[in-house]
Amino acid sequence: MKLDILAIGAHPDDVELSCSGTIAKEVNNGKKVGILDLTRGELGTRGTPEIRDQEAKRASEILGVQIRENLGFRDGFFTNDEKHQLEIIKILRKYKPEIVLCNAIDDRHIDHGKGSKLVSDSCFLSGLIKIETTLEGEKQEVWRPKHVYHYIQWKNIEPDFVVDISNYIEKKMESVKAYTTQFYDADSKQPSTPISSKNFLDSIKYRAADLGRIIGVDYAEGFTVERYVAVDSVFDLI
Repeated sequence: MKLDILAIGAHPDDVELSCSGTIAKEVNNGKKVGILDLTRGELGTRGTPEIRDQEAKRASEILGVQIRENLGFRDGFFTNDEKHQLEIIKILRKYKPEIVLCNAIDDRHIDHGKGSKLVSDSCFLSGLIKIETTLEGEKQEVWRPKHVYHYIQWKNIEPDFVVDISNYIEKKMESVKAYTTQFYDADSKQPSTPISSKNFLDSIKYRAADLGRIIGVDYAEGFTVERYVAVDSVFDLI
């Protein structure tokens, strides 16, 4: 299956928190979208990897994505090396996405910045014909995504462009809340974390509202780019 967009996150829930409004919008527009998680989030304070797997499955169903895979890298300890790059390259060549969305270029969690660079490097390497990969015994064709965009996470990084998600904010919040162990629950007896507070859950919506305010819509998501965004006409800019 060829994908239009592959959204990649270091942990299950990274994508939902940061770009699920954009995903829901493009799915509704008929685009084929997939999600790739690098780890199972096994170092997370709350819940278990098995529960996280089920939460990710539910979130995927809510968003209507075509596929979701998990590479099972070590949470907190994966590195940007040949071994890890090759595993991502296999996925890129398998699904041939036109656009890759990936972690913030810099963030509070060390895996986010690492994941960002790992995916970016893998996207470049995936286009080199002398790097050979096989999947299920078959030699893969080279593939390099046309665009790599980085979503915004904990830190308030200034976006290079924003996407109007006004009609998809509730779908975004529903996908986030699929991770019931991770986010605010007044009745939870599990330890508190920086992302389990009501303030954090509320911040997802008010950040989207603030980005929306700047461009004159209700809600938006922001992204940074690796190279200039080109348009055919100035009238393509809203």
